[in-house]
Amino acid sequence: MSATSTPSTAGTPGTVLVEVTGAVGRITLNAPERLNAVDPSMCEEVAEAVRAFDADPAVRVVALTGAGRGFCSGAPLSADGATAGTLYAGADLVRALLASRTPVVALVNGVAAGIGVPMALACDYVVASDAASFVLAFARIGLMPDGGATALVAASVGRARAMRLALTGERLPATTAEEWGMVAECVPADAFGARGEEVLGALASGATVALGQTKAAVNAASVDVEAALAREEAGQVSLMHTEDYREGVAAFLAKRPAEFTGR
Repeated sequence: MSATSTPSTAGTPGTVLVEVTGAVGRITLNAPERLNAVDPSMCEEVAEAVRAFDADPAVRVVALTGAGRGFCSGAPLSADGATAGTLYAGADLVRALLASRTPVVALVNGVAAGIGVPMALACDYVVASDAASFVLAFARIGLMPDGGATALVAASVGRARAMRLALTGERLPATTAEEWGMVAECVPADAFGARGEEVLGALASGATVALGQTKAAVNAASVDVEAALAREEAGQVSLMHTEDYREGVAAFLAKRPAEFTGR
């Protein structure tokens, strides 16, 4: 794959940038004005790029990051709420990341929220800036975590902490995420770029086939993402028809506290 930018075919042109530098395939979410919140088209483009890089023997490691101040702030909300399209496209993206035999490094430069959390955790090595944070904010709008987050977060930090993050929607600083085992490394913001390149260089020079076998074995032993996705998709679709969800979205857009009724 040549060094190119790949414009969106269904969304805003240029919201996903794809290029190759040396042995590194680079994917950048490029909607900084909304902290790289993703729509179905963006998820589809990233999944396609991951699979294309995995099929290219010249690409020995893949980097996934976001432009500007955010990694990925989830999915944009409107008066109509979230769409099932983003739910399913996000799940397919997570599948692509987990299935890739080429190592994928998430370079989390800023907030990772909503689908941004499982997107990062489905990668094989997460380097986070100490300016970054992780938020499972679904409960704030009457939804449940999706994109495999119920499995990926619990596999990383344990059941109790995963439940805490999912039920409260609290913001987890990257420094704490490292302490809890959610990310491989948290580095100072001024050293983030250089450390990310060091990790990419080390993996690109590694035994590619062995790394692919290793990540497949670790993923198989630690997380059943297909079962999680099935549960999440069924639950999320039902929650999208609740009064609490409609109230959660309305409150979010009005920047006021939600008044949930349990219906």
